[in-house]
Amino acid sequence: MDTVITKELIRKLPKVDLHLHLDGCVKPETALELASTLGIPLPASEKELLLPYMQVTDDCGSLKEYLSKFDFTTPFLQTGDALKRVAREAVEQAAEHSCGYIEVRFAPQLHRKKGLSVDETMYWVTEGLKQGEARCGVKARAIAICMRNHSQQANREVVEAAARFLGQGVVAVDLAGDEASFPAELFRDTFALARKHGIPITIHAGEAAGPANIYEAVTRLGAVRIGHGVRLQENPEVLEIVRERNVPLELCPVSNIQTKAVSGWEAYPIKQYFEQGLTLTVNTDNPTVSGTTITQEYQTIAEKFHFTLHELAAIVMNGVDAAFLEPREKRILKADFKRKLGELQINVL
Repeated sequence: MDTVITKELIRKLPKVDLHLHLDGCVKPETALELASTLGIPLPASEKELLLPYMQVTDDCGSLKEYLSKFDFTTPFLQTGDALKRVAREAVEQAAEHSCGYIEVRFAPQLHRKKGLSVDETMYWVTEGLKQGEARCGVKARAIAICMRNHSQQANREVVEAAARFLGQGVVAVDLAGDEASFPAELFRDTFALARKHGIPITIHAGEAAGPANIYEAVTRLGAVRIGHGVRLQENPEVLEIVRERNVPLELCPVSNIQTKAVSGWEAYPIKQYFEQGLTLTVNTDNPTVSGTTITQEYQTIAEKFHFTLHELAAIVMNGVDAAFLEPREKRILKADFKRKLGELQINVL
């Protein structure tokens, strides 16, 4: 007899969140307090009234429109204390949904308007993650983002700083931003530098632009994971390359619908990807902006695509396997997840 998959069961399911943006999980109440401390005027003084400025609605028209919400939160994240607090709170929010491991990504160059250096932004974010980890028991690491609309020099600074913090809380570098306007091929030199430093790479690709960006990310930029990859389905040859190389996709279902990466849930390819043998992970992307949680993400795919509990557990373990952790830490994390799944009477291979 199949187990009934309830929201409470999914909440208890141990989970990972590999695709989580720092500036996409600022809580409205935190924004209010940071704005007050920093002397930033706000359009509302109550968190419920502030939320529309931070969160998209169902009629969000594009990735560009979605990304505009970050213009509101970025001014709050320009001091060490603010970065540390929001990073710590990201871990605390993940803990509420039984996450055992998260990777929080952020773009250092976006947090320097009040004089922080690239290294200082990395220091304060990783300090916040360490605080959260100590308080909540959720293992937390950082991914440094290079931005598509930034200069090669600015992105080079991010990669060089990430190399200095590698193993000190930073585990990878990423490329994010307006994918349609800035194709992946423009960033070959930037990620050649990352490879030279031995930094793992994940790339946002196949979200607002097609499979060519995924192909470029995997074959030329050195991506060992792909952020989103929803549009991979448009090119069977590229899909086969991703499958053969076992490149995990960091799917973010709620966000992918909101940004119009696909036309709607009926076109969302998660089930067919799963059945085709692609390595899938499920993530939140931006909990505040999308109005989501990792529990909601798993509940949504269970309801809309009829994933079984064992299939959900398999996706969870994909996330553990795909984590940018050194081998010993990953073995410990994997054993812990298997134990927790066993306590829920869910067996995994």
